[in-house]
Amino acid sequence: MSTQSIHESVRSAIKRARAAQAEAESWDQTRVDDVVAAVGWQCYREENARRLAALSHAETRLGDAEHLYALQRRRVLGILHDLQGATTVGVVEETPHLGLRKIAKPVGVIAAASPATAPSPGIICNALPMLKTRNAVVFTPNPRARKVAEETVALIRTGLEEVGAPADLVQCLDVSGREAAEELMSAADLVVAVGGKGTVRRAYLSGTPAIGAGVGNPTVIVDETSDCREAARMIQWGASYNNGTSCSSESNVLVHRSIADEFRAELVRSGAYVCTGVETKELQDVLWPSGETLNRDLIGQSADVIAAAAGLTLEEPEKITALVLECEDVRGDSPILLEKLSPVVTLSVYDDFHHAVESVKLVEDRCGRGHSCGIHSELPERVSYLAEQMPTSRVVVNQSTMTNSGSFGSGVPFTTTLSSGSWGGSSVSGNVTWREYINHTTVSWPIEERRADEAVIFGRHWANTEVQASR
Repeated sequence: MSTQSIHESVRSAIKRARAAQAEAESWDQTRVDDVVAAVGWQCYREENARRLAALSHAETRLGDAEHLYALQRRRVLGILHDLQGATTVGVVEETPHLGLRKIAKPVGVIAAASPATAPSPGIICNALPMLKTRNAVVFTPNPRARKVAEETVALIRTGLEEVGAPADLVQCLDVSGREAAEELMSAADLVVAVGGKGTVRRAYLSGTPAIGAGVGNPTVIVDETSDCREAARMIQWGASYNNGTSCSSESNVLVHRSIADEFRAELVRSGAYVCTGVETKELQDVLWPSGETLNRDLIGQSADVIAAAAGLTLEEPEKITALVLECEDVRGDSPILLEKLSPVVTLSVYDDFHHAVESVKLVEDRCGRGHSCGIHSELPERVSYLAEQMPTSRVVVNQSTMTNSGSFGSGVPFTTTLSSGSWGGSSVSGNVTWREYINHTTVSWPIEERRADEAVIFGRHWANTEVQASR
């Protein structure tokens, strides 16, 4: 497509989005909440969620259709639960003793890049908080997931139209490619980028304020005080769910030597296959044929498909949901310690907890810095030590790291955009929610003049000066 055609397409989408957003900006909170509920209901309905999950799997060949269906329903419900009761219109904060009042306002038109992994939940769970904050959004989908992106946006627009809201509040850009995405980002008021490093980098280079998701590679410590069976079950579930396509899926595990054999046995009991050294090498060669870059044809595939590609013979392949690779030296540069985006997890054994923490830091400095790590332990001091030492936005304790994108079993807010702070090259540290899609106007009134107490502010430095002066 010509540059002129791309320009016209972007200009038209932005123009329609601005007109729709101008109407939404006048809504009161009741109207906003009704619109959000209408859209959420369309996306939560079983028949719609199943249809989008099936379409997503058929188009992208990534993940598992049943998991995609469950993922969409859980995240939509979680997002709506988190949004319920949130004030996003009018006065949101008042501090009379300081004479301050804060008023919430939309940011305007948002450009959002969506990924090929779980594309429907990614679009829906960005659109809902953006609508809650009276913004418009134009999505530019990964080309691998364009059809399902268009269907997802069409469903959202149906929900908007049913309650008389302008459908152009949510759009899918009708042209694909890097040039189109870059022009859209430049024309919007805010960019939200979920996808590969290239997408996030382009978002920050667009000249528009941007929020980018970080690269995942969650590395987990399982110490000798942990519930070994539960830890293995949770890790196996997280590594295999939706064929490991989440950036939050467990990627690497460091287990204490005293429970390593028991832990392996529990992984097998949970449905994992623990590879021998030779099998680990065969899988490494097929997953990272260049030694660094993942084999795109195996991303998001099931464990039995990946095993077959490596020439492994599994006795009951239909029962195997995850593959475990053994790594003797986590301080090396083996590719099996990188993000996998497949139902594969790397296992290593450690002897000293403090060395294990250093190893987690080394692994995530290479891939996944700032995103998340986890620990299974009954010792609070070890949790605290890991949290204090790691340059990370999330430390998940005695849970699957999959919960860091939102869970009803933890207080972490639901999101599909997990930023990694400055550690991972992101402008936000934590889960991106509706709070990132609001501008605030602060109104200030005069108050009784306050006195700054120098002695209190400067403490001992002031006191020493006073003593010296008196001499």
